[in-house]
Amino acid sequence: MSSFKGKVAIIGIGEVPTGKFPERPCLQNGIEAARMAILDAGINKDEIDVVMPTGVFSDGVLNVQLVAGKMVEELGLQRKAKANFQVFSGGSSSSTMLMTACSLVAGGHARMVLCVQCDKVGTIPTQQMIDMFTFSGDPEWEDPYGFFAVANGGLVATRYMHETRTTAEQLASVVVSMRKWAALNPNFMLRRELTIDEILASKMIATPLTTKEANVFADGGAAFIVANAAIAMQVCRTPVYPLGFGSRVTHYSLSQCTNLLDLGYTESGKEAFEMAGINATDVDIVEFYDAYPVYPLLSLEGLGFCKKGEAGAFVQAGNTWPGGKLPMTTNGGMLGQGHTAAGGGIAILVEAVRQLMGKAGERQVKGARIAVETSHGGTFMDSHVCVLGTVLP
Repeated sequence: MSSFKGKVAIIGIGEVPTGKFPERPCLQNGIEAARMAILDAGINKDEIDVVMPTGVFSDGVLNVQLVAGKMVEELGLQRKAKANFQVFSGGSSSSTMLMTACSLVAGGHARMVLCVQCDKVGTIPTQQMIDMFTFSGDPEWEDPYGFFAVANGGLVATRYMHETRTTAEQLASVVVSMRKWAALNPNFMLRRELTIDEILASKMIATPLTTKEANVFADGGAAFIVANAAIAMQVCRTPVYPLGFGSRVTHYSLSQCTNLLDLGYTESGKEAFEMAGINATDVDIVEFYDAYPVYPLLSLEGLGFCKKGEAGAFVQAGNTWPGGKLPMTTNGGMLGQGHTAAGGGIAILVEAVRQLMGKAGERQVKGARIAVETSHGGTFMDSHVCVLGTVLP
């Protein structure tokens, strides 16, 4: 995959406010995000060769319509776009879409690819939400025993705390960090800061996780545009280059994961860093997929930013907060923005690009040139690491 390095760049991003918007149609979320990305890139929409909508959880009919080209028609790209197809891997769709788009552009099959997502998991009927997210992966060996999505994060957190002696306060500090960033983000849902005491005092839902340590489902939409690097330098003031990728699939159902604390980051991180030609000390900002607070801690350690068992204390000390030495998940993540299904990971990727382009407003990290973004899908069955930068090392 190193053949794409220096040949492709992200040139535009778009995102609608996240939250509960029952009056806002799901498709509108995607159309508006796409429109914003096109305007941000400063291009004519007719220059887009490929439209790549990812999966919609909340509306099966709309999902089929998007697969069949509805977004192309809505954007007025009939007979302009060469292809429309879906790339979907749940929360890791940000990474799989980006890898696919980079391959298309680097291979000469497209000059510009629009990647777009929309969903309304925040305002669908309660039972529909329960049916979608009370799953673990294996209908025979896990689901009948009450193992559901939040229990996934709880089980991994329990094991992590046991092996590393990480405290409940340190685990909660991840949420504190996310909420501090979310408070600076005008687009996102949960903008009130929280204290460790408030988090630990909230209702327990899956030991050791309380309600404040679980993501909240939301409506939203996001988009990004990948282009040939030569075009990017002409139209974009600060193109963002994908410099390295690394990926591993570790399991399908969590009961088949041989090591709950090794989700593939050692291998995928090593691949991504080597491809990019960097190491952890070169990174200015990390945009880690969260959903539950244990996963950013595993990311910090798995990618070499902290030694094993030290990530909790690192976060609690304020190192990942605004003004800290390693800003982390600066949009507030799914613990602050709300979880928009496949859009949760895409929002984090969009934020990484936003920061590198210098467009993050009040939460802008000064001088950020290299970012590391991660994503997971399903029951955290895969781990993707992407290195992004404004310069080629």
